[in-house]
Amino acid sequence: MKVTVTGSSGLLGSALVRALRDDGARVVRLVRRVPRGDDEAFWNPAKGVVDQAALEGAGAVIHLAGAGIGDRRWSEAYKREVVDSRVEGTRTLAAALAGLAAKPPVLLSGSAIGFYGDTGDVAVDETAPAGAGFLAQDVVVPWEAEAAPAEEAGIRVVTLRTGLVLSGRGGMLARILPVFKAGLGAPLGSGRQYWSWISIDDWILAVQHLLKNPEISGPVNLTAPEPVTNAEFTKALGAALHRPTMPLAVPGFVLRTALGGFAEEGVLTGQRVLPRRLLDSGHAFRHTRLGEALAAVL
Repeated sequence: MKVTVTGSSGLLGSALVRALRDDGARVVRLVRRVPRGDDEAFWNPAKGVVDQAALEGAGAVIHLAGAGIGDRRWSEAYKREVVDSRVEGTRTLAAALAGLAAKPPVLLSGSAIGFYGDTGDVAVDETAPAGAGFLAQDVVVPWEAEAAPAEEAGIRVVTLRTGLVLSGRGGMLARILPVFKAGLGAPLGSGRQYWSWISIDDWILAVQHLLKNPEISGPVNLTAPEPVTNAEFTKALGAALHRPTMPLAVPGFVLRTALGGFAEEGVLTGQRVLPRRLLDSGHAFRHTRLGEALAAVL
């Protein structure tokens, strides 16, 4: 089967491409530079340009492109980049797919659990409405909406509301490992905010599950069944590394100074998100407990 992938150079995209190829799929990567082989094709989402030959006749399209939400301090310019990279990319891809003669049966389109805003202690699933704040209202809601033309053209669209992906090779976990290895890991802010996590292996298995189950469409939470508080996450990571953690939390004002708006919405608030649709569809997680997942990815 031919599978076309955007965002293939990122943490999730690169791991998924390897897994798809191991399963025998012919993967075509959409890239924003001159293609270097038959397995690459050009697109420029900002200009609405995409090589339609890379999409024509594909068995699936998986769209993961977008600027990293926590990669840089949230200046107004970077917030605009976060929004534009998702909205423009999804708009370009959905319009191209809708115009194809041989449309792919399914589009898996990236999204995030930031859709739910700060849920506090309340557990939410895919039936919950959008929350408040920049991530929910300015990023995720318009991001998901741009996939509508593909759905209206008869393509099954699944939006991948992804939580905190655990991998020792990149992402948030890899960035904080040096601090924890030095014995300086500590809760952030109150430590009571929930972090809804998923191991990278389970994220890949979930995507493969969604590809193979044509009855599933719409939003799907890609999180493990047991979210934890930030304080619990801190304790578990210290234990996995056999290192002590600091008893005092990092104050919120320090995080706000260092990270800007990302501290407020990405670190100090949280989402207690459950993967209801994955569980109801019979998907089996490899790692349901945080300690097991950390041991696996580290």
